[in-house]
Amino acid sequence: MGFDPLYAFVFAGLFSPGPNVILLTASGVRFGFRRTLPHVLGVAAGVGIIAALTGLGIGALLSARPALELILKLAAASWILWMAWKLFTSTMGPAAKERDRPFTFIEAVLFQWVNPKIWAVALAASSGYSLGLDPVDEAVRLAQAFSGINLFVCLFWSFAGSLLSLLLAAPVAWRVFMRVMALALAGSALMVFL
Repeated sequence: MGFDPLYAFVFAGLFSPGPNVILLTASGVRFGFRRTLPHVLGVAAGVGIIAALTGLGIGALLSARPALELILKLAAASWILWMAWKLFTSTMGPAAKERDRPFTFIEAVLFQWVNPKIWAVALAASSGYSLGLDPVDEAVRLAQAFSGINLFVCLFWSFAGSLLSLLLAAPVAWRVFMRVMALALAGSALMVFL
């Protein structure tokens, strides 16, 4: 059996900037690589669950229920904007470290339910790269591809953030970086409605 093009598509879709990349990089900067690991693992697990659901046909269910789809879009945009505000107003220093904390595993898993980029990539993968397997086998295939690839993507971005923190020791540089990340995250809320 040759190379499955699904893997290249998933890598390109998940490695490019989106809510998870922004949040993981910012978490690496703010909390360091080790403290960000539960967030990393939660994203990998949550993305796998979403991919499996698309393999089982949840996309067709959402298309058949426009009101449900609109409610999910509004919830997603609201949550992403709230997180962007938290990043924009975050502070640096010992007091901030006591108050703030990275995402937990469960929070990261749950965030995938309102992450528009993950839904878009998973729905495109399930429709464009299907092997014609029965739904359960297709769901397992998608879950493994998404979780496995995304684990390495998340490790890369959170580690990059932790290294970037060395360059952001000055409060002004740190504040500018966090605000740029917050604005990028807020911009990703628009993806919900596209």
